[in-house]
Amino acid sequence: MRTKYGWVEIDQIRYDYDVIIHLDRSVSRRHKKRSKRFKRMFGHTPLTGEELEFLKKEMPPVVYIGTGQFDELPLTVEALLNLSSYTAVLRPTPEIIRMLEIEQRPFAAILHVCC
Repeated sequence: MRTKYGWVEIDQIRYDYDVIIHLDRSVSRRHKKRSKRFKRMFGHTPLTGEELEFLKKEMPPVVYIGTGQFDELPLTVEALLNLSSYTAVLRPTPEIIRMLEIEQRPFAAILHVCC
């Protein structure tokens, strides 16, 4: 895995948008539409509890949140409360990428590719 501002590469596929890595290691686009209504308040589209609903179904032992190249992805209080049910690691996306490469446990991850 690799990342730079504006993209992340997973299994030799480059994504130029935020992604979710699911428990089964499949990758899907982070759909920020649900969270757009908070953009004015936070300056960026934050990660909200609604976006974390998939965790209830997957129940990963650990959740990684890549907060962007410069650690600027805001999280709503609701998102933080949702994450409190899991072992959650929040770090800049480049750090998370390094952590995922050595992680032995099953996991889910949300990776923000900008800011």
